[in-house]
Amino acid sequence: MVAVGASAGGVQALCALAGGLPAGYPGALLVVLHVSRAAPSALPAILSRSGPLPAQTARDGERVLAGRIYVAPSDHHLLLLGGHLRLSHGPAENCHRPAVDPLFRSVARAAGHRAIGVVLSGSRDDGAAGLAAVAARGGVTVVQDPEDALHPSMPRAAMKAVRPDHTVPAAEIGALLAAITAEPLPPDAGAGRLPAPAGLGCPSCGGLLPLDDRPLPRLVCPAGHAWSPESLLTEQSEVLDGALRTALRALQDRADLGRRMAGGHDERLHRLADDAESAAGTLRHLIARLGATTAE
Repeated sequence: MVAVGASAGGVQALCALAGGLPAGYPGALLVVLHVSRAAPSALPAILSRSGPLPAQTARDGERVLAGRIYVAPSDHHLLLLGGHLRLSHGPAENCHRPAVDPLFRSVARAAGHRAIGVVLSGSRDDGAAGLAAVAARGGVTVVQDPEDALHPSMPRAAMKAVRPDHTVPAAEIGALLAAITAEPLPPDAGAGRLPAPAGLGCPSCGGLLPLDDRPLPRLVCPAGHAWSPESLLTEQSEVLDGALRTALRALQDRADLGRRMAGGHDERLHRLADDAESAAGTLRHLIARLGATTAE
């Protein structure tokens, strides 16, 4: 069972992969590409034209058949459960739905050492934690060579999470999958470990985030919002920036109101306005400093 994840630049990489698969390939490919939640994906038609295997949009409850490519529909996570496909409208992970990590985790659980995880071109780090889950269950890990990827962030993040079994250009992955599938299966590596508390707050809902005791932590709040470290830092930065700007507006309003109410006579209100303006100036400096740090 092959799970494939891609984002920016992923269409080209997926077409190259599909074009390298042999006719009669005995495995099935489950594919997640980050797409808009509002529009249907044209990827199945594109992949069907790119190689010998037929591609189709995954349907909930559908039995997985060999020699086919199943593509996650827009706005739904694609999961594997007991040899059947499941579509989930659960919380976004790493700011995406569909996301790569839930697909990889489900395939790792369902297929164990028979799973193959493939990370292709993309921005940020979705798929890195999922690939670690595949490796933890004894599956095979494949990463597109970052030098070959239009957007190398996802491949590089995956390579930081695990030492991949194979790192090759996208055009060579199809033949590689055929060779891997023909090899004898390795022993089952067994199940992963349970998460431990982390004491961090979810940026989406404020719920407590537990932390996997693994080389690359993955954090999930009780509501189901899931984050990789990079995605969490990015979202925290956006939430923090919004909160600071809200506080800045409140201080500016407080200073303006104090000036208006004081007129030229009330010294207490003038001091209140001065303090608010001073705090607003400090906050502007902090916002600018944090913005520069985030940009770096």
